Amino acid sequence: MEARLFDTSQTGDGDVQLLHQLLAGNPLLLHSLALTSTENPLHVASIAGHVDFVKEIVRLKPDYVEEMNQDGFSPMHIASANGYLEIVMEMLRVDWRLCRLHGRDEWTPLHYATSRGRVDVVREMVLACPESVEEVTVQGETVIHLAVKCSQFKAIKFLVEPVAETNKVNILNMKDKHGYSVLHLATCKNQHQVGEGLVGNETIAGALEVNSVNNRGLTALDLVFPNETGDWEMEAILHGAGALRAGDIVNSGVQLFNSHSHSENHTAPETPQLQQEQQKTNWWEFFQFKKGRDCPRDARTALLVVASLVAMTTFQVGLNPPNGTWQDSSDVNNKGTGSSNEPVHLAGRSIMGSYSEVSFVVFVVLNSIGFYFSLYTMIILTTNFPLQLELQICIIAVYTTYGTAVVNIAPSYNSWLFITVFTSVLPFLVGLAAKWARHPVTIWLTKPLGKWIHRFFELIGL
Repeated sequence: MEARLFDTSQTGDGDVQLLHQLLAGNPLLLHSLALTSTENPLHVASIAGHVDFVKEIVRLKPDYVEEMNQDGFSPMHIASANGYLEIVMEMLRVDWRLCRLHGRDEWTPLHYATSRGRVDVVREMVLACPESVEEVTVQGETVIHLAVKCSQFKAIKFLVEPVAETNKVNILNMKDKHGYSVLHLATCKNQHQVGEGLVGNETIAGALEVNSVNNRGLTALDLVFPNETGDWEMEAILHGAGALRAGDIVNSGVQLFNSHSHSENHTAPETPQLQQEQQKTNWWEFFQFKKGRDCPRDARTALLVVASLVAMTTFQVGLNPPNGTWQDSSDVNNKGTGSSNEPVHLAGRSIMGSYSEVSFVVFVVLNSIGFYFSLYTMIILTTNFPLQLELQICIIAVYTTYGTAVVNIAPSYNSWLFITVFTSVLPFLVGLAAKWARHPVTIWLTKPLGKWIHRFFELIGL
């Protein structure tokens, strides 16, 4: 951009006369900028908020309102984001369809105004072009999605009202690329007033898909965890609208909405007693990992946490076995001193093993299996991670420390020898055991066990 024209655009309203002086010296100045700059004076003036200067540029060169700068923003995008209502109105006089002008990441001026809570600008653009509410970003987000995400409650009101008046409720059922509808987002962010405003509006509620599922197969109600967050209010709002959890819908036969299905039938609310019974029946299946619904990354994180807890617990128990260790040595059977009820023992050896060597060996074997399988799980879940060699050295060192500890508290030579051999060969047996456990025949034999456990929990009321 010519330096003097750039300075004039920044200076603003008082230099409109200077603009005309520049144009008098070079009548083609505004037309030649496209050859020398990625920005036009309207971009700069829109950033600065100089209304009179913008009006003059728009009058002289109206095509500038649609031009994008190098960052993918038009003057309309800039003015909307900054909340310059007069500038926005001036540009809308050129073309009301500028509300739907797509810029960077497919954002429109209305997207920017909404995300930043420029309520006056939002109201003006919606009145000028109600269709602009239907535009979506590259992430599949509507302006209402953004309003909920950014907690712009006043903007939500001005966006939902024209949707209800024009009977375009399908906009509220639209989903972003993660399958989240507006109701999903309102639930995630615990926005009670948004949820109540949607399901409590008679015009909207009849066509609102309260049982729509996201890409993980979860309904809005699935995203409420009242026992953890105390958010009973949002759960009550959704229940009142007939919302169900995904597991309940499958078993009750209610239609499950997705991005390709729609039904105008509204499910009648169920009684709390019936809902509780359904939750008791389906909790087992609900919390199981389901491919295509649950994120593998989340599952890996959860497994790492569980494996770490198991490793920590078994390591501590291995170093501190039941009943503890002897604090002194005694050779009562050889010298006849001390209590005759106590077996021969040495300080630091297991008390349980001194009384029952078999029990001690069984304890060490089972604890070692749990400990090393947890380490093996960590190795599998961290494969190809950075610093893989260092992590494996840590795991080997921890297991060696564990093996040394349990061997040294063994009460006799026989148990010492068995535990030494077992802990030495266990790392080599784990891989074979894991393959055997995944063999089809093994799975077929152990599958009934899961069903028996399920029935047991049902019988005891869990």
